Amino acid sequence: MGRLFGTDGVRGLANRDLTAELAVDLAVAAAHVLGDAGVFAGHRPRAVVGRDPRASGEFLEAAVVAGLASAGVDVVRLGVLPTPAVAYLTDALEADLGVMLSASHNAMPDNGIKFFSRGGHKLDDAIEDAVEQRLREPWDRPTGRAVGRIRDDPGAVELYYDHLLASLPHRLDGVRVVVDCANGAASVVSPEVLRRAGAEVVAVCAEPDGWNINDGCGSTHLSVVADAVREHRADAGIAHDGDADRCLAVDAAGEVVDGDQILAVLALAMRDRGLLAHNTVVSTVMANLGFRNAMAAHRVTVTETAVGDRYVLEEMRAGGYTLGGEQSGHVIMLEHATTGDGMLTALHLLACMVESKQSLAELAGVMQRLPQVLVNVPDVDKGRMDDAELLAAVRSAEAELAGTGRVLLRPSGTEAVVRVMVEATTSDRARAVADGLAAVVRDRLRPTSA
Repeated sequence: MGRLFGTDGVRGLANRDLTAELAVDLAVAAAHVLGDAGVFAGHRPRAVVGRDPRASGEFLEAAVVAGLASAGVDVVRLGVLPTPAVAYLTDALEADLGVMLSASHNAMPDNGIKFFSRGGHKLDDAIEDAVEQRLREPWDRPTGRAVGRIRDDPGAVELYYDHLLASLPHRLDGVRVVVDCANGAASVVSPEVLRRAGAEVVAVCAEPDGWNINDGCGSTHLSVVADAVREHRADAGIAHDGDADRCLAVDAAGEVVDGDQILAVLALAMRDRGLLAHNTVVSTVMANLGFRNAMAAHRVTVTETAVGDRYVLEEMRAGGYTLGGEQSGHVIMLEHATTGDGMLTALHLLACMVESKQSLAELAGVMQRLPQVLVNVPDVDKGRMDDAELLAAVRSAEAELAGTGRVLLRPSGTEAVVRVMVEATTSDRARAVADGLAAVVRDRLRPTSA
């Protein structure tokens, strides 16, 4: 069996790949690995559990809670909340572990399980491996008073609201903003916290029914929020993904402001306030070359990591950095959060507009994006990325761009695809190179027949 954990927890088709049985077993194994923190501290282990509104989250939540309680862990059910809220409340409620049920931006039939250790931190590879190793191991089951107890605490979200609002450098009075909640976990939380911060809020795609999460809306379908911004003559638009750890934006004209641009705006604002530790921002290999150029022009150092906000966070913690993120909209402000937080990002981005008295378009203009084309190639063997002919095709493409762009091929950590990314001086050139490489990937990485 291959490794269960991907770049962001365990994810798959709910009730097929990710079953109730697997959810129970993972919860028990996680309780044995992470619950020791409570035992060693002299109390019964405690956990918090949240989920996004996918229909499958209902039975998976029940399975996870059952597994934890059967292992002697007391469980607080938080209900439908964003991933960053669960991470924050893991720390705020002094839990020994946290669990979030979500497949983030994936389509509704998928779901996932993300674990947080004490303090609200995502697990590193070694701890994930330890959880996998203890999966379905023999264990002594507690009985009687030793089994875990379960309670609901929907009011815990108020702690999260207070935390977000306390982080703000400037209120948002006078700002009209559209927020696309992707019919996901942010549907209540994001509009509410923006209103409490003083903004006039128009919420769209904020009526989850269990099936419509990420369905033609949210951070992967920005035309929805762009159209709504123009319709309501808003100053800006914010778009989240299903679990709201991402934030992308559009300006008043409906033009996209991606994660690289958001990161650039926040980096300069934090630098000017003396809050950008070591004058450094952390990004991934997917960051647009325009981001690197903009940071270099403003003498801000960029440190790169592999794709995945967990790797950004690991680098930030190792280097003592305070800001990092991804083009996809995962932005980590380590002074305030242990993971990407779409609500926190939105609040601080809009605060930059108010404080600077500049439009979002003006702020985002600090960075000029190179045209970038991303092609996802499905149904290929991701384990053969070292194919000689494929590597030769990549070298040829890089030589063709001759320093005016770049090429990146990588297997997705969350989906069964290989991603081909090309940047070039024009969209047409980037598209031509990307399509050519995608064709080589399809040819060379075709699964071998049984």
